[in-house]
Amino acid sequence: MDTVPPRPAPTVDSGRDARGPRRDRVALVLQGGGALGAYQGGVFQALEAGGIVPDWIAAVSIGAINGAIIAGNPPERRLERLRSFWELITARRVEWPVLDGDTAHRIAINVSAAGSILFGQPGFFKPNLPGPWLSPRGSKQATAYYDTSPLRETLLHFVDFDLLNDGPIRFAVSAVNVASGNFAFFDNRSTRILPEHIMASAALPPGFPMVQVGTDYFWDGGTVSNTPLSHVLTTIEGADALVFQVDLFSASGRLPRDIQEVSARQKEIQYSSRTRMVTDAFKSQYTLRSRIRQLLERLPADQRTEEDRLQLEALRELPEVSILQLIYQQAAYEGDSQDYEFSRRSMNDHWESGRRDTRLTLERKDWLKIPGPETAIVSHDIHRPDE
Repeated sequence: MDTVPPRPAPTVDSGRDARGPRRDRVALVLQGGGALGAYQGGVFQALEAGGIVPDWIAAVSIGAINGAIIAGNPPERRLERLRSFWELITARRVEWPVLDGDTAHRIAINVSAAGSILFGQPGFFKPNLPGPWLSPRGSKQATAYYDTSPLRETLLHFVDFDLLNDGPIRFAVSAVNVASGNFAFFDNRSTRILPEHIMASAALPPGFPMVQVGTDYFWDGGTVSNTPLSHVLTTIEGADALVFQVDLFSASGRLPRDIQEVSARQKEIQYSSRTRMVTDAFKSQYTLRSRIRQLLERLPADQRTEEDRLQLEALRELPEVSILQLIYQQAAYEGDSQDYEFSRRSMNDHWESGRRDTRLTLERKDWLKIPGPETAIVSHDIHRPDE
């Protein structure tokens, strides 16, 4: 893959940034989830309205597409271009009247989802004719149900890739090497990001075909891990950070009451980000490093080796991180088609849900504070504020 030389950490590109003291970096971590990705658009709208400008975006799948549009546009155009993208891919306006009640609403959603299955979505994907079962073994058509070539044209239309690679926002997306099974991050600090990197991150099999990047082929990073939070925490480079972790599937949920809810709950469990597991692991690491630092500080300076001195210097640069987790909460009438149901009505609902949740989160000013060195990492969840 193409590489670029390391460059200095990006600076914030807007005077409206509300990061406050001791907040060196604002990161936006975007999970995958197909049609639910409109929720992330609402999150970004509320962040922008609150004067919070991300300078580090790490994403996967539909989050990679949303993130590329944000990073690949100047500040004044980001929201408009993001909204235009979602209006494009939900432009197949076959709306059905929805009566009161969950059953009627679910029927309308299933009809819309069936349209996506049969016809694809404009600017995103189309049926892969004649289909994998009727295509020669070894052909591209034999390995996926849909053709994502429309997405490449859409990305070129909505994303300035020169700005994405050379602009102020650090940007990374994850994918999985189909041959080796290895998880990979494409980071604009070390890789020249192309449309193929974004498409690879969003190539969820067997619906979408694997995407060639260089000499290798990749699938959606969500097949291994549906959140790139670990990449942010391991490459944060000693900076104190405020991280907005935007999840489209909730690990916690209701017991299913019918077969559609069983499938929906299975997806939630499979693709939920395990943010708490990641943060707990890093908290344990930080606690151990903090104790090592304390021991080295108690050692008289004249008894410290050069290795001790260098390690102590590095341990004094441990970052302090506050994670604000925003999780889409599935509506009672949504079933297992929630991630491929692209009606304009659902898109608007998801977008507004993200905007509302983020606005409520930002009202908790204490959540925006960076923890002290004795804590290192703290996480908050708007949906479970008691935790």
